[in-house]
Amino acid sequence: MALAALSRERLKEMQFAGNIIQDCYRVLKKADQNVVGQCLAHQGKFYELDHYPKGDVYDREHHAQYYYHAHRKESGEHGHFHTFVRAKGMPKGIAPAPYKGDAKRPMGNDALAHFIAISMNGPGFPIGLFTTNRWVTDETFYKAEDNIAMLDRFRIDHTFPCLAVNRWITAMIDLFRPQIKELLVVRDKTIKNWAATHPGIDVFEDRDLEITSIMNIDVDRQIAAVEAALGDQRKSA
Repeated sequence: MALAALSRERLKEMQFAGNIIQDCYRVLKKADQNVVGQCLAHQGKFYELDHYPKGDVYDREHHAQYYYHAHRKESGEHGHFHTFVRAKGMPKGIAPAPYKGDAKRPMGNDALAHFIAISMNGPGFPIGLFTTNRWVTDETFYKAEDNIAMLDRFRIDHTFPCLAVNRWITAMIDLFRPQIKELLVVRDKTIKNWAATHPGIDVFEDRDLEITSIMNIDVDRQIAAVEAALGDQRKSA
């Protein structure tokens, strides 16, 4: 993905996020830990589909939320994080995507928007991003453009289950913002195309449509791409 077209301000924000991620890895490595391990610590036996840490991680100031779980062995991942913002953290004027079906959705103060899932490998490092159909996380569901407008609202600023993990996941959303935007747009196109080819089915509740967009990622390559884009902008200034 070409990053040179991004504003210098956005690239500097991504550069800062990359520095945070590297620093989180540094301090975790000192204790022979990783971000996944910190979420699973003191949680008892690990069960697929259960949320970790128990009760999820929620920031009462920013109303952002995440949890870790596993259920996609065939993908080669260990598990993945799901990231959200709840109603009280959403900008004014944001409304759920139009829906004519009969399924119940969390609304009002219970509304929530799912941003992205972050796939993790066995050693505890991110290897991919993907979006999901509404039923997967039981979100309210918002249009891609509204989800994108809310990305800056994802902030986890406390120490449960671990400060390094919370800084890391917040920075991941910032570092990979261009990719997340692209994946959300593709998500909406996938759902629209699925609905067109499956008439009479509530597309948002169709269990045959789970992953709506997916992409492999590499933190080091993304950081290098950001540095290269900043360098190109300096040369052309």
